[in-house]
Amino acid sequence: MRIPSFLILAFLMICFTACKNETKQNPESEAESAETQTTEAAKPKYEAAATTAKFKDPKVGPIFDAYIALKTTLVNSDVAATSKAADALLTAFSNMGVDEETFMAAQFVMESKEIAAQREGFNRLTPIVEQLVIDNIEGGAVYKQYCPMAFNNTGAYWLSNSEEIYNPYFGDMMLNCGRVSDTFEAAAAN
Repeated sequence: MRIPSFLILAFLMICFTACKNETKQNPESEAESAETQTTEAAKPKYEAAATTAKFKDPKVGPIFDAYIALKTTLVNSDVAATSKAADALLTAFSNMGVDEETFMAAQFVMESKEIAAQREGFNRLTPIVEQLVIDNIEGGAVYKQYCPMAFNNTGAYWLSNSEEIYNPYFGDMMLNCGRVSDTFEAAAAN
């Protein structure tokens, strides 16, 4: 039994076309994979603006700077960097001589191995740092910001050295979720 030549030719064309498409897809798949890896590796990191606030007590400035560094690591969702930033805040607290509860709150953030726990600890630290700022601000501004969706919609505050919203409770999942709820500035002289 002889197979007609047009069937053999059609079969070869199908095989050739299928092989050609398969070779084409492999470089595209590799390119897509490389692009995904590059996107993840090149994920932009938030960097805090320079602090313009000035404080009456010279020990409050380093506390506020360490707090802002801690906030920045939480915005970036970086567990290891958050632990290091909390350690720097502990040092600033030690230099000021804060109470044990304040020290323990910062230590909790430093020792936590999960970002969710670190964010809970940061939430406990915020009112402590806020009180230091309110009592000592001499110039510039500090912004109190609020996210209503943090902690299962119970909401949470944080302090910032910029009006721009960079949410430490959600990081890049909801980077700009929130609003400025208050601005702290030095009282005007009469």
